[in-house]
Amino acid sequence: MNTQKPLAISARNLTKSYGDNDVLKGIDIAVPEGSVFSLLGPNGAGKTTTVNILTTLIPSNGGDAFVGGNHVKNDADEVRKIIGVTGQFAAVDGLLTGRENLHLMGNLHHLGKKETRRRSEELLERFDLVDAAGRAPATYSGGMKRRLDLAMCLMGDPRIIFLDEPTTGLDPRSRRTVWEIVRELVKGGTTVFLTTQYLEEADELADRIAVLNDGKIVAEGTPAELKRTISGGHISLRLHRADQVESAAQILSASGFDADQLTVQVPSDGSVSSLRNVLDTLDREGVEVDEMSIHTPDLDDVFLALTGGDKTAA
Repeated sequence: MNTQKPLAISARNLTKSYGDNDVLKGIDIAVPEGSVFSLLGPNGAGKTTTVNILTTLIPSNGGDAFVGGNHVKNDADEVRKIIGVTGQFAAVDGLLTGRENLHLMGNLHHLGKKETRRRSEELLERFDLVDAAGRAPATYSGGMKRRLDLAMCLMGDPRIIFLDEPTTGLDPRSRRTVWEIVRELVKGGTTVFLTTQYLEEADELADRIAVLNDGKIVAEGTPAELKRTISGGHISLRLHRADQVESAAQILSASGFDADQLTVQVPSDGSVSSLRNVLDTLDREGVEVDEMSIHTPDLDDVFLALTGGDKTAA
């Protein structure tokens, strides 16, 4: 029996050029329903262009893209009915109160007065904005503005949400609040397409990650799968006796050691079997270990390896 979820977002051989500048060079995207898909890439890689195409804001030059089963060009109106979009800058009206901003979105979605009021109060409660609902967003903190922006995005009860750098400029606590909101949305069946400049954010939230570089997707997989593609994992050991450091390094085929600091660094994939093998070898040789730590490649390592050393994912 095929248990694979249907795709909420799909694109095939998507291209986009501005004059002689090829921004997208034929990318493929597949996002199952009820999942978080994160698109990473350095400045100018084409992330925002991809979001703009998928949300019907700009046309592609080639290829096809579908959102909720609707072609983004031929069925643009249907696509807009089922998506929510929020960018890195909160799109709230500073002249309206928080509640009035939500009412405005309800009117734009043709919800009717009663449903608009019901939905607004529900979202104000959900996003912890009830006490601030009667104030203008100009008095809000950055985190409050972002929560209001997300609440406005949800007024139409979208099945698919595009978050283009949603936590840019937020403090760590506000960022984690947004993460919890995203997790709750996905638990309820919402699909999230996320671009972010924070690699930790993609690691925390995404079911799958694609790395976009120079207009092409250069790697895709789960966070764990991507980390396993990069070498550089190691076990760091601090030994008890200085006279055992050099011999232990030779026995373990260490990548480095420091007799003064009593440390030995051993290449490792971070697996339990690799760790057990190192400890068993040292035990047989009578080498005493005082401290040990394991380092496995993280998304920073993956990003740097795949994008030629540019760590800026904005």
